[in-house]
Amino acid sequence: MFDNEMTELLHIQYPIIQAPMAGGVTTSKLVAEVSNNGGLGMIGAGYMSPIQIREQIREIKELTSKYFGINLFVPREFDVKENEINSADRLLQPIREQLQVETNMEIPTFNKVTESFHQQINVIMEEKIPVCSFTFGIPSKEVIQMLKKQNIILMGTATTVDEAIEVEQSGMDIVVVQGSEAGGHRGTFLDVEQESLVGLMSLIPQVVDHVSIPVVSAGGIMDGRGLKASACLGAQGVQMGTAFLTCLESGATALHIEEILHATEDQTVLTRTFSGKWARGVNNKFISKMKQHETSLPDFPVQNSLTKGIRKASSLQKNRDYMSLWSGQSPRLAKRQTVKSLIQNIMGEVNKSN
Repeated sequence: MFDNEMTELLHIQYPIIQAPMAGGVTTSKLVAEVSNNGGLGMIGAGYMSPIQIREQIREIKELTSKYFGINLFVPREFDVKENEINSADRLLQPIREQLQVETNMEIPTFNKVTESFHQQINVIMEEKIPVCSFTFGIPSKEVIQMLKKQNIILMGTATTVDEAIEVEQSGMDIVVVQGSEAGGHRGTFLDVEQESLVGLMSLIPQVVDHVSIPVVSAGGIMDGRGLKASACLGAQGVQMGTAFLTCLESGATALHIEEILHATEDQTVLTRTFSGKWARGVNNKFISKMKQHETSLPDFPVQNSLTKGIRKASSLQKNRDYMSLWSGQSPRLAKRQTVKSLIQNIMGEVNKSN
């Protein structure tokens, strides 16, 4: 049932990809354990410097000889508007003072972000990483051709059928379709994010009918039932984030993990208050407080830079009120277990009912 084009391409035993969660969740141990136990481990490198990426790649190579991959954020044009920044700063300043956060943050520019992206790409090619996935868009033809020449398997992220078609037409090998249930940032890049909230079970078969490359499903999948349902609808595998985030090898904070383990399905909400890009997480004081100003906040990655100090201080102070507690819509299914247990339990459920 699960020996297919995708598992062959990725050299994996099971059709399970660990979602590349940026911000420190994807530790070397987590990535290596997923790969060592038959899945595909992924580094969430969106916020990492080229030097940090190289260091982590080399660490993982010490821990596994299996395939693993890396995920990058595709830079998208953004404006740095002084009035938006000033307005956001006024809203954030009382919180910064409460948490005793320094206010001198560096505001990114599109040129800087693009330059860093190309440096990240160079490291991936130099270190001969076998798999590279992209979120928030599709890289240029030149970048795709360079990676293809190195025989790197490419995966794109899509939240609609049209985006999946674009991913295929760009020359990528696999498309990850992200349903609205998914935790963390939305991978939308063609339409307005709020109009691209298609549920996963609706999205999979519609994408499968319109592309010929393997489809991987993502969003709220936590166990063997989600894998089987995805396969029934035509997906060749699943990408799971929240399920791996609560594993023992995850780099998520203890507080973040506890919040997910005690959350219910109606407590996760979509917000752009933390980063300027829509993302799903457990509701808290910051999200509620900023909700009325949500649409006027700067776009990603500007807002992300403005709140960085707040999120970091909140985490260090073990204060849930101002942390970005990313989670998918199935927190009741989350467990505190090892990566090995999670993968074995998923495949055990699948094989038991076959």
